[in-house]
Amino acid sequence: VDHLRIQRHDDVLRPTMNQHLCGYFHRYVQVTKPGIIIGNLIATTGGFLLASRGNIDGVLMLATLLGISLVVASGCVINNCIDRDIDSCMQRTRTRVTVTGEMSVLAALAHGIVLGIAGFALLAWYVTVAALIFAVLGFVVYVGIYSLYMKRNSVHGTLVGSLSGAVPPVVGYCAVSGQFDSGATILLLMFCLWQMPHSYAIGIFRYDDYQAAGIPVLPVAQGITKAKHHIVIYIAVYALVTLLLPINGYTGLAFLAVAATTSLWWLYMALKGYQAQTDTVVWARKVFGYSILNITLLSIAMALDYHTIVTLVFN
Repeated sequence: VDHLRIQRHDDVLRPTMNQHLCGYFHRYVQVTKPGIIIGNLIATTGGFLLASRGNIDGVLMLATLLGISLVVASGCVINNCIDRDIDSCMQRTRTRVTVTGEMSVLAALAHGIVLGIAGFALLAWYVTVAALIFAVLGFVVYVGIYSLYMKRNSVHGTLVGSLSGAVPPVVGYCAVSGQFDSGATILLLMFCLWQMPHSYAIGIFRYDDYQAAGIPVLPVAQGITKAKHHIVIYIAVYALVTLLLPINGYTGLAFLAVAATTSLWWLYMALKGYQAQTDTVVWARKVFGYSILNITLLSIAMALDYHTIVTLVFN
């Protein structure tokens, strides 16, 4: 009888322990913002393969992707620690573990620091100095300048944040090339410009959240109409900048076709925001959703179409 009681107790306790472990693991994963990590991985891979031009170093690629993922995860965790007060005011973020108390700030901060040390150590050991410098720059801008000050105090916070968001593809590129050349410059500019309409669209359909938290994003601080103007202008300039890769011989005609088609369609979608019958929230969600598809397709295209225009013409 005692044996049966112990067995029943173990059968009840085992699922409870498993649930606890799963919940523990889930908290530590969610606080890193996995969606952002995946997006940055795609961009980093695009930059890496663009610079590799078919001559891929598998170990270097794995180290670069893992290293930048750990660094991005670290920045996201620390950002959650910093933003816990404003996150509690926003419908979208009020269930984050740093807000609900499922994870203490101290535990999250320690988690973020460990991830950062591991990521930077991996990059320092395997990648080039140029790639490491940009990884450090992106982290400092995101955590130190954007999260601690600009996001809360300036309408230009989005612009500053876009710099850190544009770093991963540059890290991937510089990990192979070892230098910050014109190709890396185009990638940095391209991804900076892409983030502006992407972020302003979020600011429009999450207007109430940002207003409640007192975050001076452009739609809240200066109006949705002005934000629409900026979205159109940034997409137009972004479309032109993407063409610099094939024009300068970094990609071929396939990338040119993808860049022209997707960017012009994105611009068309943005211009529809001026129609009188347009539901602004629905429109902004579409602009935001398509922005992700756009940059994903461009990252894939530049990763695969590494033959230069010069090669296509003369060989």
